[in-house]
Amino acid sequence: MTKGLTSKAALERLDKYGPNELEKGEETTPLDVLIDQFKENILIWILMVAAVVSYAANEMAEFYFVVAIIIIVAAMGFIQEWKAEKAMQELQKMAASSVKVYRDGKIKDVPSRELVLGDVISLEMGDKIPADAEVVQSNNLKVDESILTGESEAVTKHDGDEIYSGTVVARGRCESKVQKTGMKTKLGEIAGELQEETVDTPLQRKTKDLAKKIGYLAVLVSIVLFGIGFMAGVERELILTVTIAVAVAVVPEALPLTMTVTLSLGMKDLAKKNALVKKMLAVEGLGSTTVICTDKTGTLTKNEMTVKQIYAGGERYEVTGTGYSSKGEILKDGEPVDLKENESLDLLIKTGSLCNNALIHYEGDEEEVHGEPTEAALVTLGEKAKYGTEKLREKYNRVEEILFTSERKRMCTIHEDPDNKIPRAFMKGAPEYVIERCSHILIDGERKSLTEDFKKEILEQNKRYAQGAMRVLSFAYRDDPPVCPEEDEVEKEMTFLGLTGIIDPPREEVPEAIRRCKSAGIQVKMVTGDNSDTARAIAQRIDLTDNPRVITGAELDNMSDEELSNVIEDVDVYARTHPGNKSQIVKALQAHGEVVAMTGDGVNDAPAVNHADIGIGMGIKGTDVTKEASDMILLDDNFGTIEKAIEGGRKIYDNIEKFVTFLLSRNFTEVILIAAILGFTRNFALLPLGAMQILFLNMIGQTGPGMGLGVDPADKGIMDRPPRDPNKELLSTRNIFLITSMAIMMVSMATVSFYYGLTNGDIDLARTMAFTSISVMIVVNAYNFRSLDKTIGQFNPFKNKFIILASLITIPMILLTLYYEPLQTVFGNVPLGRNEWLIAGGSGLATIGLLEVVKRITTILDL
Repeated sequence: MTKGLTSKAALERLDKYGPNELEKGEETTPLDVLIDQFKENILIWILMVAAVVSYAANEMAEFYFVVAIIIIVAAMGFIQEWKAEKAMQELQKMAASSVKVYRDGKIKDVPSRELVLGDVISLEMGDKIPADAEVVQSNNLKVDESILTGESEAVTKHDGDEIYSGTVVARGRCESKVQKTGMKTKLGEIAGELQEETVDTPLQRKTKDLAKKIGYLAVLVSIVLFGIGFMAGVERELILTVTIAVAVAVVPEALPLTMTVTLSLGMKDLAKKNALVKKMLAVEGLGSTTVICTDKTGTLTKNEMTVKQIYAGGERYEVTGTGYSSKGEILKDGEPVDLKENESLDLLIKTGSLCNNALIHYEGDEEEVHGEPTEAALVTLGEKAKYGTEKLREKYNRVEEILFTSERKRMCTIHEDPDNKIPRAFMKGAPEYVIERCSHILIDGERKSLTEDFKKEILEQNKRYAQGAMRVLSFAYRDDPPVCPEEDEVEKEMTFLGLTGIIDPPREEVPEAIRRCKSAGIQVKMVTGDNSDTARAIAQRIDLTDNPRVITGAELDNMSDEELSNVIEDVDVYARTHPGNKSQIVKALQAHGEVVAMTGDGVNDAPAVNHADIGIGMGIKGTDVTKEASDMILLDDNFGTIEKAIEGGRKIYDNIEKFVTFLLSRNFTEVILIAAILGFTRNFALLPLGAMQILFLNMIGQTGPGMGLGVDPADKGIMDRPPRDPNKELLSTRNIFLITSMAIMMVSMATVSFYYGLTNGDIDLARTMAFTSISVMIVVNAYNFRSLDKTIGQFNPFKNKFIILASLITIPMILLTLYYEPLQTVFGNVPLGRNEWLIAGGSGLATIGLLEVVKRITTILDL
């Protein structure tokens, strides 16, 4: 019978069932990113309305000015987000490109997307499994399923067992029959959960709310003034002029651009720190994070098993180094060990390297691992002992192997021993299963009877290692065994060598990153597929907490929503979880008002990453599904990068508050000034500022200083304060008080300037005076707005070089509108003399002291 399908049958099934790939949304194009700039930015829509009104009123200068603003804002957002999208596409190259398949009775390389039900595929160590399949024929097969389960230990598979798409053959080989492809696989089921609609980030919600309020205010004030003018019999053209001016005054034209630049530069800064943010508005969400839910394997730990302790010949040894690097030493009491003088230790390490199917290729400081993590750890131990695994295996040629199985829990290999001219068997496995096959123990180079006292000492040492979250393996050997695959003939009367304690080491930077998170009032919760004891020990080792409270996935499954709500805040570690548990945890925390960040790399993390307020994927070991679901990707898979990103997010939000308060105080000044003078005089001809003057103030005058505030350095102690209340609005009580108080005081100063200029009945001079007064306020108060609570004597107002640069650019531009004739015509300004400058400039400078008074009042009132 021909193995596998015919090419014709495969093609028919491909047409019927479709390609073996996960469903994705339509590919993101530059046009999609450009359209998003308009869909997600309500302030741009307000500017578009202002442009339409200007065009309808035939105010073409205002129209072109506003259109230019819209283009600049959209372009800035587009450039940064398209860069992030391109970087994301570069990361999505994990999928297997081809697989060996039996077609027409012959083995062929076929693109993995063309696999169909019934195909027979051939897989070897290191291959990524391209579809869910049933094992038909296998040899010593182990599969790394950590991508699905979070478990770091490879799973033994037998004929008839299922293997799953996205997992990796860690050992052995097999031929398997494809059962499910594409979205029908377990990987596809998880990906399907990600089709749910994602929620807005905190900043998206707040920005939309602020934009709506500004929009409502613009419409309300325009309608009121239009109504007043209409009832007073004012000419239609004049009413439209005033309406446009008011609409332009209400809308903070500099806000979209300043917000875009601030977030764009924030994204760029985070990217330099290996944090790729996919969407600009997600940057600030990091700063409001209150809880981080993180997987253990590969995120808090390296997913690189490492031998740390050895018990051999009745002695205890320590092993330095981490991961699969050959850098490290074997020590006793802190001193390097001479292996030539310790036969038990020497033979144990050689056993670990020979009774082993893993390989590690070293190129400089890089390692390429082939095989399961535990065996790779033993190979690494041999490299630290300077044995050279490949040379050792060439010297001791393997002639037989008795496979490890889940029932036997041990492995045995037989090798030619060129030194003794006889075969020698080497065994490794779980301590109790190795000890039962041993009759002797090697102590000080001498074989001694394995007495009950020796066994008790070995098992006590095994217990100590296990309680330290170590995976324990034991080792034994036998000289001159029969060369055959019969375990009962080979595995008897063996000599016990010792134990190794193996850990999946925490990343070096994790304890410090967790300490910083705690200092910042951020909870860190471990969510893992590992067992409770291992998870608890790892939590203690990384300083998550001294006495972690642990709940298992089984317990979560049996909890009602109310029961989970009662304990969710107190649990530190969630062990033995499945993907549904992780989303359950995130949603329960969100129900408590927490802003949740979820870190993850495996497919099992993707649904929770998608449901979290801030989803954080891993760029190196992360799967495509999780990267797609995330808001931010750690390019170095470094948990410590999260702490830096959170600090950056907090800084960004602080700066957003600064420039929003700064810009709106100026907008309120213009609106109140216009409404007060026109409402009091009922004379629309006394419009104190023209539309082009307002546009200049709002866009050119304020944008530079506003951007300077947007990149203000972080305050000291920014990571020593608790997270910001996620429900706190951008316009908090304090900020509203600052805006309104400053607006009233600045209106008073601008009114003085306006009426001083009007003493001779020159409306152009009066408007120029008001324009100049507000311009001075913009430049000088940018320095004071570097802090919204500290007075100018409590910080260095000149530390921000960008504000200084903005001042050096803005001041000449203001002067050009006053003294350069072509611009005088555009903006309706006239030159000012010395006395006018004293009044206009003096009134602007006076607001510095007034702002200091307002800050003190906010402190006294604890706003």
